[in-house]
Amino acid sequence: MAVIVMILTKDNYYSPESNRYYMSHSQYQNFRKCEFMAMAIINEEWADEPTEEMLVGSLLHSWNEGTMEKLEHEEIYSTKGPTKGQLKSKFLFVDQMIATLENDPFCMFVLEGQKEVVMTAEMFGVPWKIRVDSYNPGKRRLVDLKTTRSITELVWSNERWAKVSFIEAYHYLTQMAIYCEVERLATGQTNWCEPLIVAVSKETPPDKAVISLNDPRRLQQELAEIQASLPRIIAVKNGEIEPARCEQCAFCRSSKRLSTVMFYKQLEDF
Repeated sequence: MAVIVMILTKDNYYSPESNRYYMSHSQYQNFRKCEFMAMAIINEEWADEPTEEMLVGSLLHSWNEGTMEKLEHEEIYSTKGPTKGQLKSKFLFVDQMIATLENDPFCMFVLEGQKEVVMTAEMFGVPWKIRVDSYNPGKRRLVDLKTTRSITELVWSNERWAKVSFIEAYHYLTQMAIYCEVERLATGQTNWCEPLIVAVSKETPPDKAVISLNDPRRLQQELAEIQASLPRIIAVKNGEIEPARCEQCAFCRSSKRLSTVMFYKQLEDF
């Protein structure tokens, strides 16, 4: 049985040491996408450039935590001229998203609670970490704040080979299954918290929704899939098995070395 010996805080949550020691939802998804890329991130050999979507998410999470004034990103804020310290023009729509949430009493009610709560627990023999956007232990509720292009528009999924909701497309049920189980284990509770998502769209004007992921059977299925996938992931992470390349992600493209000729029909297999 694994014994958690690394104390995790908000300050070291995203540190390389934390990523090497703990498994997380994002790391798990990285391994599912590309083992080679996942190991490069853990070994600090690769880091994705922050996308506009990631920066928008950072702004919304900082607003939820009440730390927007401490958020330092040259990509977000103007650093010179009369607009120094203000949001760059391409991020001004975030103010509308924030106002949309602030002006909705029900959204604000659901988001009540402790902010950016870090928890750890041993799950399936592996130390896991989570960071909950809004945690209300009294109401047994955990909430994740999500931004999306559209709440109602379906998104193409290569895994399902069909259009699905943004919840399915971005594996948020997997995330909430991990959060619910780690919270339960960390607090010694018998039952899971109620998992909710507060979603706000990037449309003008923004759309919003409070979405329940309280589907015990589906969440249990997600945990079962995680448990089945972990032995290989941990073996790769521990250096016991060579990581597989996906040959499609940015890191695989950047490190690609050709040694053979591809037949044109093979392009249809990707």
